Amino acid sequence: MTSDPLQEFLYKTGFNGALMGLDLGTKTIGVAVSDLRQTVATGIETIKRTKFQQDLKKLKLIMDDRDIKGIVLGLPKNMNGTEGPRCQSTRAFGKNVSVSISTPITFWDERLSTVAAERSLIEANTSRLRRAEVIDYVAASFILQGALDRLAVLKKGFDLER
Repeated sequence: MTSDPLQEFLYKTGFNGALMGLDLGTKTIGVAVSDLRQTVATGIETIKRTKFQQDLKKLKLIMDDRDIKGIVLGLPKNMNGTEGPRCQSTRAFGKNVSVSISTPITFWDERLSTVAAERSLIEANTSRLRRAEVIDYVAASFILQGALDRLAVLKKGFDLER
């Protein structure tokens, strides 16, 4: 196939169908979904983390309700591009999810996604209380939108004769 994980993800998920983006934190999971044409990401909810199986059950409900074709999991790399303990736990979460469901999963560098989400909420004059409520799923939408934008570029270069 290819060495580009997002291109492999595209082969597995196809050109259409909703995708889900996740911003995985220690206490919460921000959830965003795309439209069916995979062009726009929208934050939809923040899941309060409990136990893995309960978190997975909540994610599966969203996936079934929206017919999700693939998951983009934000990878919290260090600013210098290296992977630390948070990346390891995110990869472990992704691996555990992939054992339980057959939906393709890929990772997307999420550096500064929370910062960008915070800035956009401040620019929109969102109160501190409201920002605290929505920051995780807004960050998930930034993560997913980055992946969607890259997928759009990959789709343009895709050999349609295959």
